[in-house]
Amino acid sequence: MSVVIDIKHLNKKFGDHEVLKDVNFQVNKGEVVTLIGSSGSGKSTLLRCINLLETPTAGEIIYNGENILDDKHDIEKYRTHLGMVFQQFNLFNNLNVLANCTVGQQKVLKRDKVAAEETAMKFLQLVGMAQYKNAKPRHLSGGQKQRVAIARALSMNPDVMLFDEPTSALDPEMVGEVLKVMRTLASEGNTMLIVTHEMEFAREVSDRIVFMDKGVIVEEGHPDVVLLNPQHERTKEFLKRTLK
Repeated sequence: MSVVIDIKHLNKKFGDHEVLKDVNFQVNKGEVVTLIGSSGSGKSTLLRCINLLETPTAGEIIYNGENILDDKHDIEKYRTHLGMVFQQFNLFNNLNVLANCTVGQQKVLKRDKVAAEETAMKFLQLVGMAQYKNAKPRHLSGGQKQRVAIARALSMNPDVMLFDEPTSALDPEMVGEVLKVMRTLASEGNTMLIVTHEMEFAREVSDRIVFMDKGVIVEEGHPDVVLLNPQHERTKEFLKRTLK
């Protein structure tokens, strides 16, 4: 497997508070890696450091063999290779569904309108939202908004899809429709890095699970090993509270 992202000795401080402490791990092409842990364990901060929404305090993020934290690196260009799906959807409320999925393609990737719309429709079809292409976000449910957000990210043809607790803002009955889309993406060989509290889903789709606690990676491995036979006390305590 070829390594797409290689995190080396990553640290992140907010003032005196160290949120990430010497984090090291890799994401391989075609792999689904899921980050689990309690709120405040550093999972979302790690994801935001990877796409440089937060600037790491120290360490390296190697993407395709180059440290993207070097001054010479084009951060905006790097970000085009990452598809980010947020908790709160982050759609443009003044644009319809189709325009939400084409604006980035046209502005950032410089695709013409016809090509951008063709790409957008392909992914809207994939997530089951093609029939809503003319709808504004305010007319959509939370689950529908999140599926549009996924289609928008996919339309940029990213190397890696990043999901930051994509179901946490949804009503329980809408969680399933988003997880179904993510299962499809995983089965199609997309490279995915997911922060989630959905343990059954994590076990089902992940090639590897990474358990974080207090800013460090405590344990990682195959889902059945980490979730069913954890080696560390901190992992056992977390799963005891979570798996009921």
